Amino acid sequence: MKKLTSFSILILLMAFSFLKAQKISDGQTIDINGLSVTFNILNKESITVSGKDFDRYKVSAKLVNNSQKSYTVRLSNAPQIVTNTSLVELNCINATGAKLTSKKIDLKLKAQNVNVTYWAYTKDGKYQSFVIPIVAGYYLDGGDSVSDDAIFIVPKGEAPNVNVRSLQ
Repeated sequence: MKKLTSFSILILLMAFSFLKAQKISDGQTIDINGLSVTFNILNKESITVSGKDFDRYKVSAKLVNNSQKSYTVRLSNAPQIVTNTSLVELNCINATGAKLTSKKIDLKLKAQNVNVTYWAYTKDGKYQSFVIPIVAGYYLDGGDSVSDDAIFIVPKGEAPNVNVRSLQ
């Protein structure tokens, strides 16, 4: 009974998260809490996969922070793994994912890199300095933008059916 209740709550939460999704089409811009999301189809071609015909779309998504709010994730000085820096997700409902193509696009925060100098011995025994870039955090300031491209394969004759939702 406890497993059934937990499973029901999980399904309910997933349903509510999809209710917040909005449909977006080619060339359209949607505002989500001050974040402007634009979706564009760059290229279309017909392909055959395993004897079936499909349409292959190269698409692009762009997010612009039009709010006065800055998004920042600061990393601690200990090793830290950050798994979710996404602000917005564009999900192509009718994408097949065939041939290692995408079903969604995640628009993420920008990485803030810092160059660190450290000293170490080389193979020759020489003490030498090295510079290595590390990720110190993630950010998206007001007016900043991020973009990403993907390839969606959809059934022949269909256009990509894309929903956009905020992950914040």
